[in-house]
Amino acid sequence: MIFGKINVLLPHCMANLAALLTVHNRKAKTLACLNALFRQQGLPQDVNMQVLLVDDGCTDGTTQAIQSQFPTVRILPGTGDLFWCGGMRLAFGAAMRDGFDFYLWLNDDTILFPDALTRTLATSAKFNHQAIIVASIQDPQSGALTYGGVKRTSPRRPTQFSRIHPSEQPLPAEAMNGNCVLIPSIVAQKVGNLDSTFTHGIGDYDYGLRAKQMGLNIIVASGYYGYCPRNLPDRKQSWPKYLKWMFSPHGLPFYEWAVFTRRYAGPLWVIFYLSSYIKLLKEKVDDEIKHFYKQSLSKTS
Repeated sequence: MIFGKINVLLPHCMANLAALLTVHNRKAKTLACLNALFRQQGLPQDVNMQVLLVDDGCTDGTTQAIQSQFPTVRILPGTGDLFWCGGMRLAFGAAMRDGFDFYLWLNDDTILFPDALTRTLATSAKFNHQAIIVASIQDPQSGALTYGGVKRTSPRRPTQFSRIHPSEQPLPAEAMNGNCVLIPSIVAQKVGNLDSTFTHGIGDYDYGLRAKQMGLNIIVASGYYGYCPRNLPDRKQSWPKYLKWMFSPHGLPFYEWAVFTRRYAGPLWVIFYLSSYIKLLKEKVDDEIKHFYKQSLSKTS
């Protein structure tokens, strides 16, 4: 049994796991995510799970629905503008103060497979519960990889990452998306919480890269662990809206991206800092050119 492996490495017989989520006005998705989480199969009876969920200013009845359907969930009030990194930092900090053996980052739009936690803990045991374990997530329609572990595409491009496709064996990674990540207590104690510099999506990459700099391992577990469609920017929106997105927490905020590139891109960080914005602008231009040609062809046909 998996729990037998856990007991050998933990200081006491009870393995306490904190599942961490932050939510904002996605009631249906949040409830579906929690439903899948509480229906996990194959977990040993002595694995005790506590869910800590940050309600970041929900106005759609999410909190009331959670309290009714999942009364054991510990709900932490947010400010309404925490975004992913801020909300997860609040939940992570509260959990670390209480002290758990494992911390599970989980996005509320991710639906776990019934054996996801059992398999993730089993992978953690293979690495003596001293590595970050990343669960790969796939699109519910196409089955394509959407979120998981990532690695740099080239040493010459230190801020460009590609997703790592899971195989039949665990694989090393350099960083990860935060959709479903298991962090043992020894790792959390060394790395600490998510950096308060980051508001939304850059924080998970930063956490992984900091862990790597400390000599810790990030492992992509074998196979897939759940469903979540990939959230992509809408390049068909108007230029003012696109630029607003580009510099928003969902895109590349000026200061946060500067901090990230200074940390991880070396002495030429300014070049990589600016090239990322140029790339986003180019993608928008390319999309508009394609759209223009499609319209021209439809008119002439």
